[in-house]
Amino acid sequence: MHTSAFTARDAALASAMVLAGAALQSAADARRAERENPPRGRFVQAGGVRLHYLQAGPADAPPVVLLHGNAVTAEDFVASGIFGRLARHHRVIAFDRPGYGYSARPRDRLWTAETQAAVLAEAFDRLGARRSVVVGHSWGALVAVALGLDHPAAVSGLVLLAGYHYPTARADVAVFSPPALPVLGDALRYTVGPLAGRLIAPGMIRQMFAPRPVPPAFTAAVPVPMMLRPWQIKASAEDAAFMTPRTARAAPRYGELARLPVAILAGAEDRIVDVGRHSVRLHRAVPGSTLRILPGLGHMLHHGAPGIVTAAVEGLGTLAHAA
Repeated sequence: MHTSAFTARDAALASAMVLAGAALQSAADARRAERENPPRGRFVQAGGVRLHYLQAGPADAPPVVLLHGNAVTAEDFVASGIFGRLARHHRVIAFDRPGYGYSARPRDRLWTAETQAAVLAEAFDRLGARRSVVVGHSWGALVAVALGLDHPAAVSGLVLLAGYHYPTARADVAVFSPPALPVLGDALRYTVGPLAGRLIAPGMIRQMFAPRPVPPAFTAAVPVPMMLRPWQIKASAEDAAFMTPRTARAAPRYGELARLPVAILAGAEDRIVDVGRHSVRLHRAVPGSTLRILPGLGHMLHHGAPGIVTAAVEGLGTLAHAA
């Protein structure tokens, strides 16, 4: 009995040492990723949060704000080419959403799409970018819609790319939400989370771009080690957990977006978000919105068709100016 108890204590101690070692390694890996990929933009304080953003284009040109999806950062828009294309005629601001890239995500609130929209609306004010055309990709489209519904004075139009807009069953929510849990989530994202992420990230990224190959520009701009920093894993997990309940609350209000120009774009081959259940359905719910489904493209359609996305933004800007 004594030997068995000693063995159990030894096993528990060994497990704790392994987990502590994994946590130290994860922290070291995160610091290395940040040394190799330092912030390239500027910072603004809004809503008690320090936000990192990239900016280009003429300072007095009509503003366009870009909001990225889950797991990635503002650099995704640079890699796709639309950041540079839009900067020819617009003041372009691409934010790292709270918890991603180099933007903070304090623990003092639940970071729903509405919470993120409130912080970003204040950032628009501070940067002199009210009445922006807001482009939201994937999870960023939820935030763009929240801006349109709750902060209409901050927005002149919405371009929604591959958005998730209605509550539907998703296996990835159950798989990726646990790191958002209190206490257990802290342990997961500093230990097994980064290890599991390294194993599954390549396949997930291929699914995001399918049926097209993953472009080298994306791999260089949004390296996997930056995605797997424990605090960014937390942000991704929380966003996954909040996604379905948020759309259930927001869907009855989508008709209110008719007061804005709204362009909806999706890749016909999207393997992440069902086009019919989300983009097509949203188009029906928002009178006056436009819908374009791009054949041969998947979830990351802005990489496959940057010219079409840019044209949609510029077309909305013309409509907003005329209004």
